[in-house]
Amino acid sequence: MRIIAGACKGRELRTVTGPGYRPAMGKVREALFSMLEARGVVWGAARVLDVFAGSGSLAFEALSRGAPEAVFMEQDSAAAACLRKNAERLGCADRCRIVTGDAVRALTQRPSAPFDVVFVDPPYGQNLFAPALRNLLRQEWLAENGWLSAELEPGLTLRPEATEGLSLITERRYGQTRILIWTRDA
Repeated sequence: MRIIAGACKGRELRTVTGPGYRPAMGKVREALFSMLEARGVVWGAARVLDVFAGSGSLAFEALSRGAPEAVFMEQDSAAAACLRKNAERLGCADRCRIVTGDAVRALTQRPSAPFDVVFVDPPYGQNLFAPALRNLLRQEWLAENGWLSAELEPGLTLRPEATEGLSLITERRYGQTRILIWTRDA
C-alpha cells in the first residue's frame, strides 16, 4: 500500500495481516480525501485522530498532506509496532503519538485538545462503532465543525440518537466498503 499524495507520495506503508484488518485501499482513500478537501479540510491545520488505526493509512495520508499531528489508537501490539516503524520510515515520528490499548476505553478520557478530523474504522462484526462514537462525543474528542469519517460494514444500522450532535454530509459505497462523513454541529 502506498501514500497517494503529499510529501510522502508513492512511499510504501507496511501493514500487518490477520482477522479484522482491512487497510483502506488507494481508491477509497483517494475518494475520502477528495470529499474532505472539497468540503474545506485544510490538512496543514488539521489535528487528526485515527481510531482502530490498524495500518494507519488514513492518518499517514493526512500527515503526508501536511497535518501537524496525528494520534493513532490501536489495540494490537504488532499493529502498534508496525505504526511506529512506518512513522519512523516516513520521517514523521515527531508528529505521531500511538496509543496502544482498547480504543473504546481510551475514548472515555477527555483529550488535551479536540481533533479536527477523526477517522473511525472498527473491525467488522464486533459492534464497536456505537460505543466508540458515544465516548468520542461525550468526551469531546471531535472539535466543533470538525469532521468524522467512518468505514462501516454495509448492513450496520445506526440509530439517530447515536449520531446526535452530528450532521451527516455524505454516505458512499465502494464495493463492500461503506464510508460515512459527518460534521460536528457548533
